[in-house]
Amino acid sequence: MSGPKVRASLSGIPAYTPGRPPAAREGGAAYKLSSNETPYDPLPSVRSVIDAEAAQVNRYPDMACSALYTAISERFSLPVTALAAGTGSVAVLYHLIQALCEPGDEVVYAWRSFEAYPIAIVASGARPVAVPLGDGARHDLDAMAAAITDRTRVVMVCTPNNPTGPVVRADELETFLDRVPADVLVVVDEAYAEFVRDEAAADGFAAFGSRDNVAVLRTFSKAYGLAGLRVGYAVAPESVAAAVRKVALPFGVSGIAQAAAVASLDPVAERELMDRVDALVAERERVVGGLTEAGWSVPATEANFVWLPLDGRGQATDFAVAADEAGITVRPFADHGVRVTIAEPVANDIFMKVASNQN
Repeated sequence: MSGPKVRASLSGIPAYTPGRPPAAREGGAAYKLSSNETPYDPLPSVRSVIDAEAAQVNRYPDMACSALYTAISERFSLPVTALAAGTGSVAVLYHLIQALCEPGDEVVYAWRSFEAYPIAIVASGARPVAVPLGDGARHDLDAMAAAITDRTRVVMVCTPNNPTGPVVRADELETFLDRVPADVLVVVDEAYAEFVRDEAAADGFAAFGSRDNVAVLRTFSKAYGLAGLRVGYAVAPESVAAAVRKVALPFGVSGIAQAAAVASLDPVAERELMDRVDALVAERERVVGGLTEAGWSVPATEANFVWLPLDGRGQATDFAVAADEAGITVRPFADHGVRVTIAEPVANDIFMKVASNQN
């Protein structure tokens, strides 16, 4: 068949599978526990900013994200020149790999980890190098360091790891960074940083401040509850941040998203949002306790989700079907396991009942 030809390498890109919405049920509510969203509505103060900004959608947004960068800079004591925003941290990841990798370059990452990694890598023409997780569904940083070659340009470190939940400890990250060549960028993906309570966990911002080859990804989608508005950002060495901004889609982050993110960093609003995070963390501990009592071995999660290892053929799918029938949707990952978002207590109760019946 004649006609335009797409890049042959795109045939190897796996499909991104989003969390399914809950199916309507007769006689009962249905809950979505498949996408790691917050169960809370936007704060009234943030909602009012969203409503006001909606009146300006006939205008292009500020392409320079000036107010957003200023707010992030002041909140986290970061230089504005180190910031690069995008439509969620996943978009910033795409831009970052595009900015750093030539065709044939390599990107090292743990697996299983965030499923967008191999997609973004192959889409840029680079080669994905997946390193299996170690014990406890944690990053095997020794193996990842050993996987670095002279073609490696980027290493992804997801902490807490999505979809399994454990963090990388600060001492582990420091030891790992000592082994990474200075011309390789280590990207610490901290989409769930606000949910971390382990005092030994790595701090990406601290690593960025002490190293010349560390970048950090953060997002407003999770703890800040702006998943539908798509706004995230990178903190990176100045030259890297400038390159990411250069390849980013013009006017990508909407004015509504920028205004809502700035409003969410207001001290009063942020305290309210972090109170919600504390409530979800408490629910997380309750759920983990219930799963443990039911006989499940759950990796130590510091995110807003839990991971159920289900390695047998079809077990993850079978669990997802049972969850659907009970009124909740979860996120199955082939023959690896199931990720379940911490949601409303009533939804969490349904999940624990399903898990108890399936173990």
